[in-house]
Amino acid sequence: MKIENKRVFIVAELSANHNQSLETAIHTIRAAKNAGADAIKLQTYTPDTITIDSDKDDFKINNGSKWDGQNYYDLYKSAYTPWEWHKNLYEVARKEGIVCFSSPFDFSAVDFLESINNPIYKIASFEITDIPLIKYVASKMKPVILSTGIATKEDIELAINTIRSTGNENITILKCTSSYPAPIEEANLIMLNKYRKDFKVEVGLSDHTKGFLAPVIAVSLGAKIIEKHFILDKSIGGPDAFFSLDFTEFKEMVNHVREAETALGFESYELTKKQIDGRDFSRSLYIVKDVKVGQKITEENIRSIRPGFGLHPKYLTDIIGKKFNKDISRGTRLSLNHIEI
Repeated sequence: MKIENKRVFIVAELSANHNQSLETAIHTIRAAKNAGADAIKLQTYTPDTITIDSDKDDFKINNGSKWDGQNYYDLYKSAYTPWEWHKNLYEVARKEGIVCFSSPFDFSAVDFLESINNPIYKIASFEITDIPLIKYVASKMKPVILSTGIATKEDIELAINTIRSTGNENITILKCTSSYPAPIEEANLIMLNKYRKDFKVEVGLSDHTKGFLAPVIAVSLGAKIIEKHFILDKSIGGPDAFFSLDFTEFKEMVNHVREAETALGFESYELTKKQIDGRDFSRSLYIVKDVKVGQKITEENIRSIRPGFGLHPKYLTDIIGKKFNKDISRGTRLSLNHIEI
């Protein structure tokens, strides 16, 4: 499939927000559709495919995040989406009329997702340096969405060149700040323009800031995809609940994004009916004193005033000094037919 580019593609990230309940995951997909999402995104890994169970210091989270103090393995064990759910979740999404796709984290996840006809692949921010994985994903010739949360320019170049080396050109880069939640001052959305210019790809936003301001700004800068973590109800808890949007918040974001893209419109000098009607209030040349045939045209008897039904003001200097060819009353629209040639 191709990602729909006629309007912004809004993705609800399920992530760990099922809290290990299949029923919650199903309800979340339905709620995402009702909130206006175009797609629901899963993450396909197990704790064993993404890390190892180790008590060594390297495997304890200590980077200033909300998850500090936890072991990587234990965090991912609580957060992963069981693979045996996937087929059911994809089917629920299909029936709801919403796209379901996933982020794989190793080759086995890609193979599994291929077996259930996954339509789009997302490379998570922290996997942008996993070049063998990126090449394997790209080789499936599906659209690839690449998140850049921790990426240097060299990381992005290498990842994109790797994808293109397979012949896959269906690439979208998502600006991302890998902080949870992300400070708005670190959103750096102007990079959307630079990504598009430097890498010749579509761009979007994987957003972890609070609220909907960043997505709306991103749309104004040409973002074609907006991705936000979505949760049924923050009270259900879970590793990602604290920075996810609930139904009301997500729906509000969708509404603002749609308004923003509507406001952007399209490139055309053609006027709308309302703009054409508004030209009634523009300036034009009118006779502002009663005049007689043979009388000279002066700045005393014609002026550029509202409304806009008379002769275009650009003719003013050309006709000053010429003569009227008939008697005309004050308030008459000036026409070239009133002027002696």
